[in-house]
Amino acid sequence: MEWIFEPQSWVALVTLTVLEIVLGIDNIIFISILAGKLPRNQQARARSVGLSLAMLTRIGLLFSLTWVMRLTTPLFTTLGNEISGRDLILLFGGLFLVAKATHEIHNKLEGEEGETSKAVKPSFTSIIVQILLLDIVFSLDSVITAVGMANILAIMVTAVVIAVGFMLFFASPISDFVHRHPTVKMLALAFLLLIGVTLIAEGFDQHVSKGYIYFAMAFSVLVEMLNLRLRKRVAPVELREAVVESRK
Repeated sequence: MEWIFEPQSWVALVTLTVLEIVLGIDNIIFISILAGKLPRNQQARARSVGLSLAMLTRIGLLFSLTWVMRLTTPLFTTLGNEISGRDLILLFGGLFLVAKATHEIHNKLEGEEGETSKAVKPSFTSIIVQILLLDIVFSLDSVITAVGMANILAIMVTAVVIAVGFMLFFASPISDFVHRHPTVKMLALAFLLLIGVTLIAEGFDQHVSKGYIYFAMAFSVLVEMLNLRLRKRVAPVELREAVVESRK
């Protein structure tokens, strides 16, 4: 516990906590959209369980640093690129995000209002499983960032716990805001699409600066906030909602 008395350790803790929160914003958006498919009385619980799983996944990976670092060892080569375990996780995670976001955008814009969906209403368990899959992808990126910034396990775990606590506190307001403004929900889905494409690119060792991604997202949010102010007295756009069949 000597690190508690070292100023540089506190600087590392604060910096890493802020980065973990920034890296977790897209996780909150995705969890909020998935939880929105559940009945209202289950949404808050789904968000809490999803973020708690995210914290446990991150801490578990931090305690398995040796295994995490081995994921960067090339497994095979394709199209001149060396593919590692980390690359495969990023590729499949990115493809999942792209497919999920594209499907959601298509249903919201092209689906018939009140049309009966062929799919049954998703269960609480199925939503949690989907959240867990993406938690693994986002956690891997988060843990690798933590390992690169700090070399004391206690600092990394503390930063993760503080960041997830912050996200748990703000998850409900963010979720309510996204679902209350349909255009913001579409923007959030577009962000997920962007993140998915970025993960696929990084899976092929094509580095995309996170600064560009976050600047584009921040600029888009700023423009949308201005649009919301202009449309304040106008009825919001209504996205199409399919009627799903309940399980019997």
